[in-house]
Parts: sequence; C-alpha cells; structure tokens
Amino acid sequence: MDKRKIAVFVGSLREGSFNRQLARALERLGEDRLEFDHVDIGSLPFYNQDFDGDYPQEGIALKAQVRAADAVLFVTPEYNRSVPGVLKNAIDLASRPYGDSAFAGLPAAVIGASVGAIGTAMAQQHLRNILSYLDMAVMPQPEAYLQFKDGLVDEDGRVTRQDTREFLEDFVDRFVEWIDRQRG
Repeated sequence: MDKRKIAVFVGSLREGSFNRQLARALERLGEDRLEFDHVDIGSLPFYNQDFDGDYPQEGIALKAQVRAADAVLFVTPEYNRSVPGVLKNAIDLASRPYGDSAFAGLPAAVIGASVGAIGTAMAQQHLRNILSYLDMAVMPQPEAYLQFKDGLVDEDGRVTRQDTREFLEDFVDRFVEWIDRQRG
C-alpha cells in the first residue's frame, strides 16, 4: 500500500524543540507507512481578514500543502495553558476565509510534549475544540500527553525508553487505522 502523506504542524519554533524531536520520533516510527511533510509555520504572515479577497501567496501555498495531504498531525507544546500563537495563526490562515478551509474533512491526530507533569493536556483540549469546529475528524484515542525529559529522543530520532517507544508505536498504528477509516 502507498504511504499516506501527513502534513505535520509543530507548534514550536525553537531550534531544540521537544515537540520537533517528538515529531521526528513519530516520523521514524511510521516511516514504513507514512510520509511526513513538515509545514513551515514560522514564516507565515499574521492572518488578517482584510486580505480575504486577495489572499497572500504564503496562505495559498499553505492551503495547497494541507490539501495535498491525506491527514494532518499536530504536535504542540503548551503556552499559558493553550496552543502557541504561531500554531493558531497557521490554522487561521489555512482555514480562512470562511468556506475555504483546507482542513475540512481531513483526519487529524494531536500529540504534544512538555517538561511539565501534565504534558500538554490543556493545549490539546483547546486544539481539539478548534479542529472539531473546522470539520476535522480528530482521532479520539489514544490521548498522548508526554512529559519530555532530556535524552528521551536521541539525535537520530529514536525513542530511548522502551515503554514510551511502545506507546508511540501504538499511537502511530492507531493514527494509520484512523486515516484509513476516515478516508474510506
């Protein structure tokens, strides 16, 4: 079977981002079935309703990248108990103007990592609400709130703890099943 193409939104711009490391680990775990297409959200203009009639090229390219995907993976940190502004901006650009959302009908999964004990639970809840409104089929289980510790993912994208690797393998397996179920 062909690999499913996944548009990957990492909600952190930081060079050593835990969530970017997590995305790389998921890519490595799913490389036999998934093709990850990382979305650059750091260079996007701020969404402004004034340009709905004359959409910026960056927004048009973002929508094309999302529409070319079979599903979307959101890997998000938690900032002030919610999603980072840069991620929300990218979602706004890809979903506007009203009636022209690139996300509508696409399967999605949400995951995130933080140094905090509750991981990214609040950010993920907010993100799930947003994605539901955008008519995305968000994978309900397993929910994945990872507490990230140094060395959890090595420089090659391998998960170093067996229990965490097994959990993430299950996450990837379930995401593939979810995509297949949603895409028919």
